[in-house]
Amino acid sequence: MAVVFDRPKALCDVPMHYCPGCTHGIIHRLVAEVIDEMGIEGDTIGVCPVGCSVMAYDYFGCDMIEAPHGRAPAVATGAKRAKPDSFVFTYQGDGDLAAIGTAETVHVATRGENIVVIFVNNTTYGMTGGQMAPTTLPGQITQTTPFGRDTSVQGFPIRVCEMLSTLDGTALAQRVSVDTVPHIREAKKAIRKGFENQKEKRGFSIIEVLSTCPTNWGMSPVEALDRLRAEMMPYYPLGVYKDTSVKEEK
Repeated sequence: MAVVFDRPKALCDVPMHYCPGCTHGIIHRLVAEVIDEMGIEGDTIGVCPVGCSVMAYDYFGCDMIEAPHGRAPAVATGAKRAKPDSFVFTYQGDGDLAAIGTAETVHVATRGENIVVIFVNNTTYGMTGGQMAPTTLPGQITQTTPFGRDTSVQGFPIRVCEMLSTLDGTALAQRVSVDTVPHIREAKKAIRKGFENQKEKRGFSIIEVLSTCPTNWGMSPVEALDRLRAEMMPYYPLGVYKDTSVKEEK
């Protein structure tokens, strides 16, 4: 019997702790598939900080490092400089990367550190109970904005890809989603492109993945995906915001 679908070898055969409908599992699989296809599991180092991604070291078969909240890019920098021939990636949420880790993220990008950042944006602090994050949409209700995010008080959401695309050290800044099969395929291509960039020593790559958080949004998994399309995508448009390899190919 032909096998048409199987678990990637770089993804451990263990139960995941994520909430029903959470898309972290899909993103984990895409990263693992890319590692398998490139044959780099033994040469890969992943870095995960505090947040819903904190248990990712239980799921990936490659070497994993746990970093303090927001510091994954700094830890990844050390790992990459100590082992420059390794493939180093971080796996971070929006409350981590775009809040306490903003400085690390910006300066890793502007230095052009040759790493890949997988940035999961679900517009909320998922692990700690659904508080407002830097990416929380205007008017969005959270535990700390019960009447909706008021931009006159809390300011505006951060569009990370757009911001980092302005920095010279950024080789790839792309926003994708995992809400449909075509979008999942595109997300995998983007992740693969980031790892290929690292192989070619092009510099810093960030792949932002729009994700859901049904538990803290107070929605069913289906409703959460609908909300991602109706509310998140208009504010965070999918697409490539910078790709230096295109110039090289021309």
